[in-house]
Amino acid sequence: MRTIAALVLTLASLLSAQTLQHGHRYPRLIIRHAMVIEGNGTPAAGPKDIIIENNRIVDVVPTDAVSAGRTPGMGGARRPAQEGAVEFDATGKYVMPGLVNAHAHIQEERGGTPQPLDYELKIWLSCGITTIRDVGSDTAKTLKLREQSAKGEVAAPRIFAYPMLGRINTPEEGRQRVRQLKEMGADGIKLLGIYRDVMEAVEDEAHKLNLPIAHHIGVEETNAWDDINFGSRSIEHWYGIPDAALPDGVQAFPTNYNYNNETDRFRWAGHLWREADQQKLMKVLDAMIEKHVAWVPTFDIYEASRDLQRAQTQPWFADYLHPTLEEYFKPNPRNHGSYFFGWSSTDETFWKENYRIWMAAVREFERRGGLVATGDDAGFIYQMYGFGLLRELELHQEAGFPTLKVLQHATNNGARVLGHEREFGRVRGGYLADLLIVNGNPVENLKVLYPTGVEDIKDGKAVHTGGVEWTIKDGISYHVPELMADVKAIVAKARAERKRPE
Repeated sequence: MRTIAALVLTLASLLSAQTLQHGHRYPRLIIRHAMVIEGNGTPAAGPKDIIIENNRIVDVVPTDAVSAGRTPGMGGARRPAQEGAVEFDATGKYVMPGLVNAHAHIQEERGGTPQPLDYELKIWLSCGITTIRDVGSDTAKTLKLREQSAKGEVAAPRIFAYPMLGRINTPEEGRQRVRQLKEMGADGIKLLGIYRDVMEAVEDEAHKLNLPIAHHIGVEETNAWDDINFGSRSIEHWYGIPDAALPDGVQAFPTNYNYNNETDRFRWAGHLWREADQQKLMKVLDAMIEKHVAWVPTFDIYEASRDLQRAQTQPWFADYLHPTLEEYFKPNPRNHGSYFFGWSSTDETFWKENYRIWMAAVREFERRGGLVATGDDAGFIYQMYGFGLLRELELHQEAGFPTLKVLQHATNNGARVLGHEREFGRVRGGYLADLLIVNGNPVENLKVLYPTGVEDIKDGKAVHTGGVEWTIKDGISYHVPELMADVKAIVAKARAERKRPE
């Protein structure tokens, strides 16, 4: 039987839980009775109490230790655990690290039409994303937003800015551009469509300045061997990896193929993995692992190619798809990724096979020791911000990864790709207070992470449950239902304004 003291302590905890407020950082916060998923691939454990001071986790301890008044990290010295602290009762909830979106784009417009930045930022937080690596946006604006986020002046994930290098013709131009981006304050650089000699010079200069490289390889003269030889931090998507294992060094394109015609580009991309030589591919994967080149596959962003109807009818579109983004998604040769003209069942079948081989390659890459992280590349091809990353987690599960490993991909592994694995990505003492309080067990069902929740049966009755309830970034607590209400209002207002007569 519980003692009176224990009952009083529980009551105090429940009452103080009500004081947790949206948009606040507390000098001392204790999250009590949580099942904790640390983020390093180990199973959930609990109940535990997570002690946070300002923006840092002080310690994570068994609930009984704090209830008994023992202060972690002080040799078992006793003091009232809740003295000066706000407490949140997480009984029945899971706490895990905030998600890292290692391939994101900060977008204030789509197709030249304005789109509120607040819309994207609030969805990211609602989907549990506390850190993004921006790989191409308006650099000056992104650097300013990065500073505002770091100071807690705006509700936004932590931002790592990897500006696109841009079009470069000579190695010296490339070196100059790298130095310019370093001076501006970039955290890294994204490469896309680059000549081999320019890439060699750019990577050399970037290494000298401690700027890691993320490479989105296209159909170009560089491939994964160049990333291996020159020292890229990560390969984005998947182009360049099967290309490096083609028997003849070039894909069997039809004679009328035009890479700038995106229907051509994406249609024949669906044939690429089947053309790769498996023995050569294993050598590529082993060399990536040896040279510490990570892989951010972004399975979600190509999924429309294998199932267009699913992509076009995602349930969150009803309330949360901004009309600017909706218009951008429609087939239009002027918009990158809006390529679905005459998309056929044959195209989808090739892409389904493409996914099977691609997923098996990513699975084998990690099995051999490679580093896999998650990103969504949303804002293109029917993928909404945040929701795309959660779908990415489901696709990693489909690829054969155990769910605990999937969660590690999206947390600790993402931090490793960014070179900050000792700062965030784990629920551990000394780490930044980037945490998700989840209504449900994401190890059992990744869908409970969606802010729209899930339908379930409890005690014989249908219930709506799930969703990240609180996203805590840098110790600042964000109440997800409030964020999503704001997003819904932004979308409703934009739709109403679009219907008004000129």
